[in-house]
Amino acid sequence: MALNRVSRSAGFALVVGSLVLGACTAPGASGSAAASAPGASGSAAASADGSAAAGGELTIGVTFPILDQFLQTVADGMEAKAEEVGGVTLNIVAAQEETDTQLGQVENFISQGVDAIIVIPVDTDAAGPMTAAAEEAGIPLVYVNRRPSDLPEGVPYVGSDSLFAGTVEMQALAELAGGEGNVVILIGDPANEAAVLRTQGCKDVVAENSGMTVTKEQAGNWYREEGLAIMENWIQSGDPIDVVCANNDEMALGAIEALKNADVLEDVLVGGVDATADALAAMEAGELEVTVFQDASGQGGGGVEAAVALANGETVPDLVDIPYELVTPDNMADFTD
Repeated sequence: MALNRVSRSAGFALVVGSLVLGACTAPGASGSAAASAPGASGSAAASADGSAAAGGELTIGVTFPILDQFLQTVADGMEAKAEEVGGVTLNIVAAQEETDTQLGQVENFISQGVDAIIVIPVDTDAAGPMTAAAEEAGIPLVYVNRRPSDLPEGVPYVGSDSLFAGTVEMQALAELAGGEGNVVILIGDPANEAAVLRTQGCKDVVAENSGMTVTKEQAGNWYREEGLAIMENWIQSGDPIDVVCANNDEMALGAIEALKNADVLEDVLVGGVDATADALAAMEAGELEVTVFQDASGQGGGGVEAAVALANGETVPDLVDIPYELVTPDNMADFTD
């Protein structure tokens, strides 16, 4: 299939704030988190006037699954919002992708008597015990970025509609492909709602195009190195590949590396989700056709706002939507900051 690629010149940089965090970055991703033992913590600078809470300062416990490039930006958004609000201390830890570790971190926050808890779950199907523990302790809880499958009423989720992300990504790829071709899907962690919904969005669009077929799909668990290995195996199979619909940019970048190594990238359209700095660099180089901007900083800031409001006895909607936006070479300059 003959494809036309567009390369645009644009300079950009990702500014990542420093934060002492108990995590190490995911393979193939960059972040400013300092590596430390699981459960290590960091705190955002709190304003001296204690303006966040009617009765003084607030302490919010935050647990991340890991701190890769994208989630580091979520953490930076939390720090920025905490500083903006004032009177808020963030105790941030990372679970090293271990569900039991994350539950223990939530239990530690409860024993410390924090004013609120924010969770980005390792496994959205296993968040129930954390929710139950916080509710039993009477501590406000907010989920960010990854929505648990069994989220009860009154526990807010701050994030984005992953079905929309997968849908607009594949719609853009289908248009570029002329509604024809063999499509392969790189799936994130199947235990995450985002992976399920983005994959569904991709498949829904393929089903709407009679000339397109999903020929392969495999979980790369959000990692660049796994996207690379999977794509290498698919290339070696000899089966034709025209379009790669990846659930995130990291796996898309791994696929691009494999395609480049096999000297077949010019024959394949590749899309991802997140609009990370590395993805935008690949788009500028004409290697990545589309990505979908997920406002990581906005999600982090929205999570802190929700937690502060709940801690102060205010009402927060069960869903705080942070919209996705399609990114192409035509508008990528709008997202380079």
